[in-house]
Amino acid sequence: MTKPAVGDLMPDIAMETPDGGIVRPSDFAGKPAVVWFYPKDNTPGCTTEAKDFTALARDFAEAGVALLGVSKDPPAKHRAFMAKQELAVPLATDAQDGGLSDALGIWTEKQLYGKKFIGMVRTTYLLDAQGRIARVWDKVKVKGHAAEVLEAAKAL
Repeated sequence: MTKPAVGDLMPDIAMETPDGGIVRPSDFAGKPAVVWFYPKDNTPGCTTEAKDFTALARDFAEAGVALLGVSKDPPAKHRAFMAKQELAVPLATDAQDGGLSDALGIWTEKQLYGKKFIGMVRTTYLLDAQGRIARVWDKVKVKGHAAEVLEAAKAL
């Protein structure tokens, strides 16, 4: 399967929300959206990233841009993460085999300290109002990332 690229439609695969609902990329049709994928709730980098997006959530909203953070963590863990870190951004669970992160090719083999494992590659997608991928940030470095994404979203 070929990884979707800039200009392609974001695969429209359903994910579970912390409250038991369903969200899919097509739910953001008509406005730009940022969908960021992160490895795990309550880890240092992932917490910083989620807090940075939370700090800028009002700016994204004023620009008419939806936000969605995605990991494989279960909904209950997302609820606890959101409460503990006082997050004001929506999260979703992409736990199913063949889910969105699989379709995007970002649930893949990684290596840390010489050990190989399957995990989420920290990646952010900026979608235009038609649901097409406008920009991709691969292997994201967290510091300053949310602000960079906001500037790119405003430029759409």
